[in-house]
Amino acid sequence: MDETSLLQRRADGSAGPIRRTALHDTLVNHLRDMIIEGDLEPGTRLHEGQLGEQLGVSRTPLREAIKYLASEGLVELVPSRGAVVKRFSPKDVHDMLTVLRTLEELAGSLACEAASDQEIAQVRALHDEMIDRYKAADRLQYYKLNQDIHTAIVRLAQNSSLTDIHAMLQTRLKRIRFIGHEGPEKWAAAVGEHEEMIAALEARDKARLSEVLGRHLFNAWDRVRASL
Repeated sequence: MDETSLLQRRADGSAGPIRRTALHDTLVNHLRDMIIEGDLEPGTRLHEGQLGEQLGVSRTPLREAIKYLASEGLVELVPSRGAVVKRFSPKDVHDMLTVLRTLEELAGSLACEAASDQEIAQVRALHDEMIDRYKAADRLQYYKLNQDIHTAIVRLAQNSSLTDIHAMLQTRLKRIRFIGHEGPEKWAAAVGEHEEMIAALEARDKARLSEVLGRHLFNAWDRVRASL
């Protein structure tokens, strides 16, 4: 792989501009997944030399990727220690989930009023794909689709301030939300709540969607609190 970039032609193979996929993006996504899945646990120091050797990249792009993750709030740059995977206290997590719950309750209500039928159908498609990943026990891809659904519902609210604040909190809670699916009972319960969400969205029942989103995030705290 060219360390500076990967060049990928358009998916349909036709002539036209070549889409550039930077090594930076590849590294950011890979390191983020390592944090989400717990390969890099909270409090872990990110040694550029060791990580670079493990991933087959030099220190410069790795350093830039780590800085980007720090801007997302997943990594902390600590004087004299360098880069460390961010460790959130139970209160930090509870506070963020409380705000996230309020944002999604509002977003659900607004989405039912503002979304087009086509946009709702797109969320349904994400949901169906997520269920397929659940049945296949593909936890990481399930999780990513799960987060895509929450993001999509918030975007349907058509409120840029709401979208921006939600994106920041959702990014910081990535690892926390992932561990909320540990164990078959917790995972099944979360899936059941998502089934309720999509049904409420398709019915444009804003009170019901707001309630189930709030309940889903309230339950998220109960699912993760013992792991913090």
